[in-house]
Amino acid sequence: MATKVHMEALSPTMEEGQVVKWLKSEGDGVTSGDVIAEIETDKATMELIARGDGILRAILVGEGGTAPVGEVIALIGAADEDISEFQAAALAASEANGAGEGGGAPPDAEPASRTDAAAGEAPASGLDSATDGRIKASPLARRLAAESGVELSTVSGSGPAGRIVKRDIEAVIAAGPTISVGAAETPVPGVGGTAAPISASPAAAPTAAPVLVPSGAEFEDVPLSQMRKTIARRLAESLGPVPHFFLTIEVDMGRAMEARRTINAMLEREGRKISLNDLIIRATAAALKRHPACNAHWLGDSIRLFNRVHIGVAVAVEDGLITPIVRDADLKGVAHIGAEVRELAGRAREKKLQPDEYTGATFSISNLGMFGIQEFTAVINPPEAGILAVGGVEEIPVVEAGQVVVRSRMKITMSCDHRVIDGALGATFLATLKGMLEEPAAILV
Repeated sequence: MATKVHMEALSPTMEEGQVVKWLKSEGDGVTSGDVIAEIETDKATMELIARGDGILRAILVGEGGTAPVGEVIALIGAADEDISEFQAAALAASEANGAGEGGGAPPDAEPASRTDAAAGEAPASGLDSATDGRIKASPLARRLAAESGVELSTVSGSGPAGRIVKRDIEAVIAAGPTISVGAAETPVPGVGGTAAPISASPAAAPTAAPVLVPSGAEFEDVPLSQMRKTIARRLAESLGPVPHFFLTIEVDMGRAMEARRTINAMLEREGRKISLNDLIIRATAAALKRHPACNAHWLGDSIRLFNRVHIGVAVAVEDGLITPIVRDADLKGVAHIGAEVRELAGRAREKKLQPDEYTGATFSISNLGMFGIQEFTAVINPPEAGILAVGGVEEIPVVEAGQVVVRSRMKITMSCDHRVIDGALGATFLATLKGMLEEPAAILV
């Protein structure tokens, strides 16, 4: 009996996955527990494990293809087993789910769309026969076209059902750019094409010099990654339904910067150092411990107050951002937090985080100070009740005791879910945080 390989929910919020790479090819032997594919979820790239023994008989979703959780993406069976019934059922399910391009091709070939595989069209134009005029092209062809400035709508596809594939783009590139004279196009001499003179009638009136026709695409529609799809959905779930309000406070960071220099001098011999953000994480955790009503989740019919402090730290990655978690941040030293954040951030950028490393935060921090941002507001990550938006430290003139002096100041804006955190509570929390950053010794009290 053939074993169906399903697109598994490899993260708590995953709704669909993209096949990054098949580690087994059709015809390879498979043992239960083998890693057979790498799947991009909404947060990271995870390994897909085989759930049966046999031979990988069919790959139904090629590399670059996406499928919703639960869909069959491959079949494992005996060498002589008839799997046609399974293949037909899987293809029907794919079409019913509205799956996009990338399915049905073995991993060493350019993936063809599931709809292409079902159609019986002859190779012709790359334009879809559907009324929306969608251009059918493999992901590799799209990438090559974008890099080379080739307009896909001008390319005739030689793949199944007129699909544009790699060799079609390579043929256009080899032909070289063209110039336009009237209604005729001629290869540009010495630029990839064959040199040819531009003929003109001797009696023709003087005309303007030939004008180069741009060969690059006017625009490019970039498919959404799994992470970007999730970010879009989560933002819609947050900024609309969650009643945000914002509180901003300015902090004198002079003492905090001195504390950082002192700590780094002590850590230098070990080859370690901390950042101001590490101090902010530690101070925030200590402030949350004093104001547990801010360390909370909104659950709809109740508010969950946490006794432990798990800080989500926003990290920019290629497709958006992710918030790896520093657990029990109030119990860890600044140096420990610094090392942990760097390690988590590095694996986040490599898409190697495990689900328990980016889910379960009780409060979050987003710091854009290193990008020169002075002040901003962040969107709450439900069900959390708050998030801090941290700006950069600036040297600004301030008045103290009637004298103008220069001080290092930083603005922090707290986004609050008004269903959980009232204005007075949020203001009190920020005052505590400000006091801790302006006198770092208070963090340890």
